[in-house]
Amino acid sequence: MAPRAYWKGSLKLSLVTCPVLLYPASTSVEKTRFHMINRDTGNRLKQQMVDAETGDIVEGEQKARGYELAKGKYVEIEKDELDAVQIESNHTIEIDSFVPTDEIDPRYLNHPYYIAPDGKAGVDAFAVIRDAMRDQDRVALSRIVLTNREHVLMIEPFGKGLLGTTLRYPYELRDADDYFDDIKSPKISKDMVELAVHILDSKAAHFDSSKFKDEYENALRTLVKRKAAGKPIKIAEPEERPSNVVNLMDALKQSLKGKGAARRTNARSSQRRATQRRAPNKAHRSPARHKRKVG
Repeated sequence: MAPRAYWKGSLKLSLVTCPVLLYPASTSVEKTRFHMINRDTGNRLKQQMVDAETGDIVEGEQKARGYELAKGKYVEIEKDELDAVQIESNHTIEIDSFVPTDEIDPRYLNHPYYIAPDGKAGVDAFAVIRDAMRDQDRVALSRIVLTNREHVLMIEPFGKGLLGTTLRYPYELRDADDYFDDIKSPKISKDMVELAVHILDSKAAHFDSSKFKDEYENALRTLVKRKAAGKPIKIAEPEERPSNVVNLMDALKQSLKGKGAARRTNARSSQRRATQRRAPNKAHRSPARHKRKVG
């Protein structure tokens, strides 16, 4: 049974419309979380809103939204004033355009959602939109309102359904030049680059998310289990940070040498296992060959 939908509305392409459901495609509920507690009583602590100037506790009916115009000066915005800001795409995912997949800058990608048809009535229209995108290798750019904010939603085929990913706006991205401008461009020898390429080749693989292991999460769970069972907790010694002063060429050669040694060791191990498998078979066949010669 599918979980409760996060959003219900319509997917619209020109005059073609179908009802759809939106489900979050990612979750963080499995992550280990901690609460603030009273060390003396063991009770959970409750947060309260406090006036920054007077220190008084502010109750629910006194709370309001305010936008800071200047330092310490706010303009209050009422809830009904926010509700009055009507956005056309409130209950409709309006497809505006289709763009080549490789033109989407990965920095814009934000939160993923599964999009499924809502009921049997719109399945045909849903399938037509999905299969047309798959044939053209393009993704749809649309608009959707989530949590009172309008987002650009990128839609692409995903199995029997669609995958929608909210995109960040340009003003949400930081300029890379602010971080990369000071990076020097040293002269690197061709030999160094070739050695680095060999190291990269030795680590070539295919994407496999099942190999992702959250070591910190596993360590947290072990810590909680041991603590709850009253077992002692061993505090690990901090690792010494290696010196940054290294000979780059030597480091590259050593890295490649280590990979080569590992491959040779694996090859020898495989050869020994093959030899061990063949030896019993050889001993088993010898008497038969001897009998044929005698006969």
